[in-house]
Amino acid sequence: MSSLPAPNEPSQAPVPPPPLRAARPIELAGAFEYNGHRLAYTEHGSGDAVVVLAHGIMFTRRMHTPLARELAAEGYRAVTLDLLGHGESDRPTESWEYSMPAFAEQTVALLDHLGVERAVVGGTSLGANVSLEVGVSAPERLRGIIVEMPVLDNAIVAGLLTFGPLLFAARFVPLTVEAVAALARLVPHGNQWVDVVTDTLEQQPASMAALLHGVLFGRVAPPKSVRGQITVPALVIGHERDPIHPFGDADTLAADLPDAEFIQARSPVELRADPARLTEAIIDFVRRCYPAARGRAAG
Repeated sequence: MSSLPAPNEPSQAPVPPPPLRAARPIELAGAFEYNGHRLAYTEHGSGDAVVVLAHGIMFTRRMHTPLARELAAEGYRAVTLDLLGHGESDRPTESWEYSMPAFAEQTVALLDHLGVERAVVGGTSLGANVSLEVGVSAPERLRGIIVEMPVLDNAIVAGLLTFGPLLFAARFVPLTVEAVAALARLVPHGNQWVDVVTDTLEQQPASMAALLHGVLFGRVAPPKSVRGQITVPALVIGHERDPIHPFGDADTLAADLPDAEFIQARSPVELRADPARLTEAIIDFVRRCYPAARGRAAG
């Protein structure tokens, strides 16, 4: 039998329940059709203040998941897109299907599909150039652009030397691409950056060759004479010691754009390996692009 407390003994105060943990904003995968092809995307968070993030060449939307989650935690709706030929989107085998202007059209088509009038559009490398193309072709759909590691005039030779052999292998020695993809599929998933690397290695030779051919021998980026007409706010991020994404390209681009600010990254992988500084700069830029929207912490 349990004993009652003595008359002069104070009763034990009830233990308060533990505080509720902040829930991570919802993430929803989706897809839509554009020009007869399926394009895949993921929405992180919700709301009317939208940020679209595009990946680098042969990467997938998964590379921007950490940044998208940080934006969603601040109250923004971050959408990561697999451009044609990448990730879970269709991978046609005709090179004419791939170009920077076509990728920009797909990005605008995503906004149409989501019912979004204007958004911040950004990306890395190929995705950075796509945001510039949207700035040229559909500036009325933009609140701002985020351009990390753009590939412009100074990168053409390095790009050909880097991706030319990959194009040759995909076109003429497809078994090498298939063998690498088979090995990548054997790697266990679950780690963010392991998954990003294995996603990149899981290529299909014919579509990979078409993608590289279309990108390398098409319009890589808007020319200097056109870039000066991009008047939306821009955040340009560049770094040194990377021939494919030369510091001079990013620095020059920031000078070309009428309303741009420039941030120098400490290394090519800072936003992935030590993201706090650049992530905060990106979030601050997005806040200024949405002055009427107040980011809210999740939970």
